[in-house]
Amino acid sequence: MDSSIAAAARALAAGDPLGALNRIALRDDAPALALRGLAMAQLGDWVRARALLRSATRAFGPKAAVERARCIVAEAEIALVSRNLGWPAKSLRAARATLEQHGDRANAAHARHLEIRHLLLTGRLDEAEHAIGELDPAALPPASKAAHELAIAGIAMRRLRTAAARAAIARAGSAAHRADIAALRTEVESAAALLEAPAGRLIESGKERLLRLEEVEALLASQALVVDACRHAVRHAGVAIPLAGRPVLFALVRALGEAWPADASRDSLAARAFRARHADESHRARLRVELGRLRIALRPVAGVSATRQGFTLVPQGAREVVVLARPVDEPHAEVLALLCDGESWSSSALALALGTSQRSVQRSLDSLATTGKAHAIGRGRARRWMAPPVPGITTSLLLPVLLPDD
Repeated sequence: MDSSIAAAARALAAGDPLGALNRIALRDDAPALALRGLAMAQLGDWVRARALLRSATRAFGPKAAVERARCIVAEAEIALVSRNLGWPAKSLRAARATLEQHGDRANAAHARHLEIRHLLLTGRLDEAEHAIGELDPAALPPASKAAHELAIAGIAMRRLRTAAARAAIARAGSAAHRADIAALRTEVESAAALLEAPAGRLIESGKERLLRLEEVEALLASQALVVDACRHAVRHAGVAIPLAGRPVLFALVRALGEAWPADASRDSLAARAFRARHADESHRARLRVELGRLRIALRPVAGVSATRQGFTLVPQGAREVVVLARPVDEPHAEVLALLCDGESWSSSALALALGTSQRSVQRSLDSLATTGKAHAIGRGRARRWMAPPVPGITTSLLLPVLLPDD
């Protein structure tokens, strides 16, 4: 390795892409192309970075297996950051295996962390947790240790283990300080801010207040009967009754939970469940049928009793009934939560992350664009969507992952 390449590599490792480009901008050999691609990636020019890395892969040739594997890992990282979640995971796994065989443990660990981040974005927490458990961070350089701890924190936050998340973020902060990379320190600070930002909204006896992630964890561990509007379930004492696939029943139980300890009138229940402006006899008949189904579904944790005006929830073993809602009321909150991470998303990537159809995502995007909450960049297959972040709101409960007991 000549001195210019070595100096450019050190500049990139320190987070100085302009310093690296000053040394190799006019060179077209394979190592220079790879480093130029990494520099353009750090500057945010994903298209140019991807083209340079592919040119470097071809220039290295089949005999330079390690160098080609490193280029593939870098290209996978660009795909992840640009939210191209459909990139070939098999290529990344093959590159990681090559790096491990040749003793490049640092870059092999980096490839594994990219796989874990992809699993986190697509809500596959069990696989991410298994993958992170196979890594030994002891031998990793400080930057990789910070990435490792951030991945642990990401899993812990989505599992609602705030103490573990806070400890992992503290370790990530120490590693980022040793690495002395400004972008990495900023990422750690952003992760720490999520723990202090509102993560949910508590509705209790007609009053509302915002909750931090730690308070949400405590609420779900309490003896209260929780109507969880973030995951469309009813929870009490370790028992979770999922109602995500039964929207009418969940609309009814949420209306009853918001009204508790008072009752909810028949007309208000019909309006919430069937979106009827004026309830007629057919709505009332259907309401009786759906309430019968709700009684059966809630039997392990609560009952539904008729009153003179309507119906009320009767919790079994719980002293109170509360509703846990999203921090902001938004019909397309899941899509908006992902867009608010500051990156540009394609509709196909959003569909992969949410586990839904691309057409459903496109309808949500069109609705958000109409209200000015999201905007598109580019056209056709190159179109990407972005949204301004909501100040002081964490998206942890809006992401497409399951809470405990699901």
